[in-house]
Amino acid sequence: MSPQARRAGSEAKGRPLHRAESDQEGERSPETDVERIVSLLPSTTEIACALGFEDALVGRSHECDFPPGVARLPVLTEPKLDASRPSTEIDRQVKALVRDGLSVYRVDADRLRELDPAVILTQDQCDVCAVSLSDVEEALGEWMGSRPRVLSLKPATLGDVWRDIQRVAEVLGHPERGKLLTVDLTDRISETAERALRIAERPRVACVEWIDPLMVAGNWMPELVSLAGGRNLFGESGTHSPWIHWEALRAADPDVIAVLPCGFDLARTRSEIEPLTAQPGWNQLRAVRNRRVLLTDGNQYFNRPGPRLVESLEILTEILHPDEFPAQHRDTAWQPL
Repeated sequence: MSPQARRAGSEAKGRPLHRAESDQEGERSPETDVERIVSLLPSTTEIACALGFEDALVGRSHECDFPPGVARLPVLTEPKLDASRPSTEIDRQVKALVRDGLSVYRVDADRLRELDPAVILTQDQCDVCAVSLSDVEEALGEWMGSRPRVLSLKPATLGDVWRDIQRVAEVLGHPERGKLLTVDLTDRISETAERALRIAERPRVACVEWIDPLMVAGNWMPELVSLAGGRNLFGESGTHSPWIHWEALRAADPDVIAVLPCGFDLARTRSEIEPLTAQPGWNQLRAVRNRRVLLTDGNQYFNRPGPRLVESLEILTEILHPDEFPAQHRDTAWQPL
């Protein structure tokens, strides 16, 4: 948590956390204190905690794991697929569920009602990556009495992420905390980017977001690559991550390949890499010959649109400019293949 956010949080201790005014009929009155928040997305959990609301959280998703203190919270979601299976099989399971018109996740509606939150934080950016707004609306279904306010986020760029932090702060009744936190985060981004952009070398970068089948990163990742002093080869800022064929990656012959699968930690990324390294011509790629294929913890960093995108930028600068930036995150967030 940033110094400003910690200060804002400490200033709020000892007095109730007031909710933002509701604009939906049947919801709790604006005077109700925000003492009960459910977050169904890892990034919104991190945002709420960075804003000083960790003590107000009463429930989380099965993927919310940072900061470590949220492990105490009841888990309200689970996947309908076996996430322990290899990348290819996970992809098949997801596509089968979507083809049949089914959600990829389920929400424990009964437990949600028992927790009686004032605010629920969720997303409608990707139905595959996490519980969606429609999942939450279905769970609320026949909710009796005053309904919680639901804030759904849909970030596609870095600017969206900073605006979403402000939206969360406003819904929780403390817009000033959002302002302090976003200023701190954007200042840190600018400081790192200014250092990186002074370096003459601008390596050509491919960011792999799923290994088999092959997907490259879109949304905010092209911005992060550019800010880190690289040239992004695939994916466009503000658009969903696209699938590509192996031959496209082979033809591009990147200087650097950063592997950051959605939902995979560093160990899982290494265990799943074989379908990529077994492709014809892999050993002839420039990045492979120069030992510039980097495995990362995409789950904790690059794929979470929250405060730790700042650390994600720092990791990218270490990867792209090893002679200029000390490897502070090596072996915890990234490793060379």
